[in-house]
Amino acid sequence: MERIGEMKDYTVYLAGQIHDNWRAELKEKTAEKGLAVDFVGPQETHEHSDAIGEKILGKQPGKLYRDNAASDINNFRTQVLMQQADFVIALFGENYKQWNTAMDAATAITLNKPTIIIRPASLIHPLKELSNKANVTVETIDQALDIISYLYE
Repeated sequence: MERIGEMKDYTVYLAGQIHDNWRAELKEKTAEKGLAVDFVGPQETHEHSDAIGEKILGKQPGKLYRDNAASDINNFRTQVLMQQADFVIALFGENYKQWNTAMDAATAITLNKPTIIIRPASLIHPLKELSNKANVTVETIDQALDIISYLYE
């Protein structure tokens, strides 16, 4: 599809769980709409994310230290990429624990990054405060893409 407009290319940080293909779906639909968007986000290979501390810093003396070393490096990555992003999309699903998504969404809001939260109706109550801090909350990827498309109108 032909690109819409010749406005700026946006960089979007995709926050959310890494256990299914929601990012691929969003990227595919973005390309179909011809939107000028680049995506960044967390390390999507779970094993690599968990092992990065030991890979860079060497063997750690226990699980706590291994997790802390990986967390330090993953948090550094998140901060750098999120600060470079024009806005953030945080997807909350029903199938996985959402701690990292909540942390990333709160970080984005704290950094004053425009934030779109995608969450199912079943999570309205648990996410009510976070949703009220975000710029926009929607229920589907398509709704989030409609918001991005609106930037080019």
